[in-house]
Amino acid sequence: MQRLRTTVARLRPITATQTVKSQSQARPMAVGGALRTFEPLRSYTTSVSAEPFLNGTSSNYVEEMYYAWLENPRSVHKVGERVWGVRGHHIAKLDPLDIGVIDFDESPVMLGLKKVGFYGLDESDLDKVFRLPTTTFIGGSESVLPLREIISRLEMAYCQSIGVEFMFINDLEQCQWIRQKFERPGVIMSVCLSVFEEFLQRKWSSEKRFGLEGCESLIPALKTIIDKSSMNGVESIIMGMPHRGRLNVLANVIHKELDQIFCQFDSNLEAADEGSGDVKYHLGMWHRRINRVTDRNITLSLMANPSHLEAVDPVVQGKTKAEQFYCGDTEGKRVMSILLHGDAAFAGQGVVYETFHLSDLPSYTTHGTVHVVVNNQVGFTTDPRVARSSSYPTDVAKVVNAPIFHVNADDPEAVMYVCNVAAEWRATFHKDVVVDLVCYRRNGHNEMDEPLFTQPLMYKQIKKQKGVLQKYSEKLLAEGAVSRQDYEEEIAKYDKICEEAHARSKDEKILHIKHWLDSPWPGFFNVDGQPKSMTSRSTGLPEEELVHIGYIASSVPVEDFTIHRGLSRILKGRATMVGQRVCDWALGEYMAFGSLLKEGTHIRLSGQDVERGTFSHRHHVLHDQKIDRRICIPMNHISPNQAPYTVCNSSLSEYGVLGFELGFAMASPNALVLWEAQFGDFHNTAQCIIDQFICPGQAKWVRQNGIVLLLPHGMEGMGPEHSSARPERFLQMCNEDPDTYPIFSAEEFAVRQLYDCNWIIVNCSTPLIVITPKSLLRHPEAKSSFDDMLPGTHFQRLIPDSGPVCENPEAVKRIVFCTGKVYYELTRERNNRGNDDTVAIARIEQLSPFPFDQVKVETDRYPNADLVWCQEEHKNQGYYDYVKPRLRTTVDRTRPVWYAGRGPAAAPATGNKAAHLVELQRFLDTAFNLDAFTEQS
Repeated sequence: MQRLRTTVARLRPITATQTVKSQSQARPMAVGGALRTFEPLRSYTTSVSAEPFLNGTSSNYVEEMYYAWLENPRSVHKVGERVWGVRGHHIAKLDPLDIGVIDFDESPVMLGLKKVGFYGLDESDLDKVFRLPTTTFIGGSESVLPLREIISRLEMAYCQSIGVEFMFINDLEQCQWIRQKFERPGVIMSVCLSVFEEFLQRKWSSEKRFGLEGCESLIPALKTIIDKSSMNGVESIIMGMPHRGRLNVLANVIHKELDQIFCQFDSNLEAADEGSGDVKYHLGMWHRRINRVTDRNITLSLMANPSHLEAVDPVVQGKTKAEQFYCGDTEGKRVMSILLHGDAAFAGQGVVYETFHLSDLPSYTTHGTVHVVVNNQVGFTTDPRVARSSSYPTDVAKVVNAPIFHVNADDPEAVMYVCNVAAEWRATFHKDVVVDLVCYRRNGHNEMDEPLFTQPLMYKQIKKQKGVLQKYSEKLLAEGAVSRQDYEEEIAKYDKICEEAHARSKDEKILHIKHWLDSPWPGFFNVDGQPKSMTSRSTGLPEEELVHIGYIASSVPVEDFTIHRGLSRILKGRATMVGQRVCDWALGEYMAFGSLLKEGTHIRLSGQDVERGTFSHRHHVLHDQKIDRRICIPMNHISPNQAPYTVCNSSLSEYGVLGFELGFAMASPNALVLWEAQFGDFHNTAQCIIDQFICPGQAKWVRQNGIVLLLPHGMEGMGPEHSSARPERFLQMCNEDPDTYPIFSAEEFAVRQLYDCNWIIVNCSTPLIVITPKSLLRHPEAKSSFDDMLPGTHFQRLIPDSGPVCENPEAVKRIVFCTGKVYYELTRERNNRGNDDTVAIARIEQLSPFPFDQVKVETDRYPNADLVWCQEEHKNQGYYDYVKPRLRTTVDRTRPVWYAGRGPAAAPATGNKAAHLVELQRFLDTAFNLDAFTEQS
């Protein structure tokens, strides 16, 4: 009510004089050309909740606002006629079914919008003329209007097929911009719809296709956004969407060949040997074409995605950011993203919130995304009243001050206008914006589903509902805008196009997944589809380059920059190691990154606290201790012509940020993109990205990706959390056959394994490849000599024992295979027991693809030794179930593979330090007790 009470202060009758000498004096005013006296307001005895608008309670407030306005117009709240801007969307005609899924309250504010008499006004008051404030746009070229017309125009602006939510935005310029777009009279455009869905229904009535019926105006909506954005200079648009309407978008927005779409419905076609493939309503597409409206080239990419709703959102944003980065688009003027959502998922899925919170972060912003919500007003079978606590499914967007344009999807002219405004908003302010297409779902969740089970009344109404094409064509025919003949010819023309494409699709013999590639890597593959550069190159560097990078890592390459005293000690320690020709983990990472940057490879490292490092070991961003926000990134001072290094602390998110980095890595094979978990077990809150995108992405969608996950891991007596990165989960999902020994030549073994693997898993014990441990970051023995990094050296998939066991291999009684930091505990125990010449220890650095060839070399070297796999993880976790069958495949199966490690457990680690040490000693005893094992298969 407080906001309504300021109406008189904003919409005032035309006055004969602007001078008011005292409150007691009568104030002459002109209304409709006649002078009258503004008399004191009447008092009422009714309760405040039921009071008319102009009552005794509000009169003093109105008087105060009026005098304040006379003294300083800027001092008065800029509301009044914007009451419609705040509340108008509540009574706008948004629901094409008109069944009132959303119930708004019957408060005085709401009733006041619906009934003028509620304000204490009568019919004659509506003809009084008021001067319009300069901040409103409803007048157009007119400065005065009768109250009746003012109300009419405000209702036309805010209470028809469009409802606008924007008053929560805390930027006056942005609010005024929106008001101008919706308050100006005459904002209508026309549209033409397709009959694509009808054709699919006619041809494949028993197929799931997640059609668009009930929201056909989505297609002209997207075209409008794309056309307007192209006019504003956008050259590339990356899109993400759920399954509903996907085939229609592919056909009529992306312009995918119709015959290839129709092939997806043919269950008799043989699949090409390109992977597992995916269902048709998950597939994506990349296409470059001419935009017919602007006559400019535009690239459209619709990302493939799984059934997991909204999971694709951060992936789209990451790919958009990467394309902006590689083309130097620092303001998002050339590359942009469009995200489509369902109403239930937009409100329910937490990754939506995570993605929104990346929108204005310096290293993650894509400078504005247009969000389009296909608001079915129902989930799968769930009503909104039990699916969300907010009034609208779009309320989540308010956290980033994104304006929300609700629109009746059965009014295509309103839809197109709103989409034009949304595209203009993004081009003007480079902020997110939401278009809420309030529609319905003519069928159930899919074409085979029966919705009457759970929404009987809604679907009885839907069965009566004319389609938007029929309704709009009838309107155009009635207006004489088109003739019946023209309309029928247009329908027949498109139907003929579909029929011809259907006929061509029957000539196809093989179903190719590669026709649906959404993120190509031009020039990376040969004609046969194999990568051009799959060779095993030396990763070594000249010593002078190692010294140079080490010098950068141990210095501050900026003048007058004050660093923390503790950091000075760390840098001096690095300089000492450079002088000694050794590297610990942090310095080794510097060597790897610095050399790649010098060669021109862009590196992006992202995650929680990665700039310093969770364990305070990295320090890639230095902070001046005297000047706030002054930083230095030494890695960007390696060489004058180096590639840029991006290192960025992320928001406290795993799901959203890992998805973002996956999308970034998708854009180019010529970059190293890394995401580091604060602790390895935190990856499980991003499990959807790992399970649905990273692991099977190439098999499902022929999509390559070079993302690197850094997962700190280690049993160190610090409790069940933060101990295990759950390597068993990754190893279980490897697509390698444990029972088949690969038949490759020795020279190409390592490279050939990489052709078909879905990912590479390593647990390095020396700092050559960055899968970070925890305690090894400062372990005195976890260092590498410069000799291991000079030209001619390579990454070691397996590091053999080079100690006393090599002198007499036949006398070795046991070879222990292990991975990770347990190696250092094994070597310490071996030394304490005096077993240096009888027990060999080999480190498997690369677990997947499994180094069958190098394991065989080691087992053949010690013919009289029994085989032991040792791990610090529990038996039902870690690597044992993965490694054991592969060891048995490698060696003579008569030789058993013994286990030394912790027993099975539900939790990853104990929370008791003493228990941790007992467990450790127990499995070390097992590993070195040469008489410990009995019969075991």
